[in-house]
Amino acid sequence: MSRDDRDTCDERDGRWSRRHFVGVGVGAFVVAALPLAIHRRAVVARRTVPLMGTIAELTVVHRDEQVAQSAIDAAIGALRRTEWMMTRFQATSDVGRANAGAMRDGVRVSGETATVLGHALDWAAASEGRFDPAIGKVVELWDVANRHEPPPSGAVRPLAARGFWRAVDLSSRGDAHAVRFGDRDIRLDLGGIAKGYGVDQAARVLRERGIAHAIVNVGGDLYALGDAPDGEGWHVGIRSPHDARVVAATLRVSDQAVATSGDYAQFFSWRGRRYHHLMDPVTAVPRVSPVKSLTVQADDCMDADAAATAAFGLEEHSARRVVRQIARSAVVIPMA
Repeated sequence: MSRDDRDTCDERDGRWSRRHFVGVGVGAFVVAALPLAIHRRAVVARRTVPLMGTIAELTVVHRDEQVAQSAIDAAIGALRRTEWMMTRFQATSDVGRANAGAMRDGVRVSGETATVLGHALDWAAASEGRFDPAIGKVVELWDVANRHEPPPSGAVRPLAARGFWRAVDLSSRGDAHAVRFGDRDIRLDLGGIAKGYGVDQAARVLRERGIAHAIVNVGGDLYALGDAPDGEGWHVGIRSPHDARVVAATLRVSDQAVATSGDYAQFFSWRGRRYHHLMDPVTAVPRVSPVKSLTVQADDCMDADAAATAAFGLEEHSARRVVRQIARSAVVIPMA
């Protein structure tokens, strides 16, 4: 089958068609194309930029292109600000400074980082440690993007079942926020929640700029602002974890977020086993899962992001129970 044939396959066999899903197609999601009549009444402004270790794609529908482009500029600024504060890869970020010094002294962090870390600790408690924002040392040890075989078991075992999140102290006095560690092996890694927060902030900025119809899609985290311009919810297609050309499920999303965690995007294979980037804090190895991916639809992207990470690897009923500890109205969609 040629590439052109694949791109126009009928929806009945599950493959997406450029006639139906175009434009917003980064990572785990594709979003339905806007009807031609909408294009004639409004500008569809799109921007794709590398951010947060992935690709961010923003789509704004508005009558005034200058307004749309300016709003996208501001939304990208919000995403970059979140990355600047919360990345673990920069020594000058809040997370970088905490990892360097919070075992010795309390390290001051911004109010936004404190908000995200506090919510991450709430998810850790609700999931009984399945979501742990303090297992950065485990993530660094496995370094899935660069490894070709597992690290020595002697390096892994000491990091298993430590409950690092319990030894993170976050204190606030007025506008001052500080982080202190009670365990020398703690390293913060907000990768399972900060991207969702950034998406929420980008959507907030768009709304403040008068944008009523937009999509913010950053890798596996997406927020659909308002309805699609045809008056109905945005059609968001979830790609199959086995074939990126196949839409495995379609959601209607309006003023809501969708996030996906899966074992198929970041991994290495060794002796017939796939080792992916989603670590199990109990075993300090990549989580064993009955499904290839898990998608969560929730009211905000920060919760959807954390929920998808916390519940990945659980059977469906257990995943729903964990997710609804905090995101009570969330929808959980597993993909085998």
